[in-house]
Amino acid sequence: QVQLLESGGGLVQAGVSLRLSCTASGDTVSTYAIGWFRQAPGKEREFVATMSRGGRRTDYGDSVKGRFTISRDNAKNTIYLQMNNLKPEDTAVYYCAATKTSSALTITRQYNYWGQGTQVTVSS
Repeated sequence: QVQLLESGGGLVQAGVSLRLSCTASGDTVSTYAIGWFRQAPGKEREFVATMSRGGRRTDYGDSVKGRFTISRDNAKNTIYLQMNNLKPEDTAVYYCAATKTSSALTITRQYNYWGQGTQVTVSS
């Protein structure tokens, strides 16, 4: 059983960058497919980014493609989401997720383990 804890969110101006971190404990994150999702008030949870267990495949939601990058540091047992050129529509609670499979997964029901989320607010 893996536990996930997000950090790095905050209130920022449009156009700046943030890096979110998700520290895993209880298991090694290198054995999981990983993902980032976000949820804005009144909206469904939205796929942001995913990476396969082996790191060979990544996928991104259309709204963040070219601006966000998912990565992991296996030595630190940590997942990252680098967010560049933030826009007001990026405002949401961001969640990291993991599933013990090799695939890169893009929908919420495919993930077994979730963090509690970190708030990102982007002002115009």
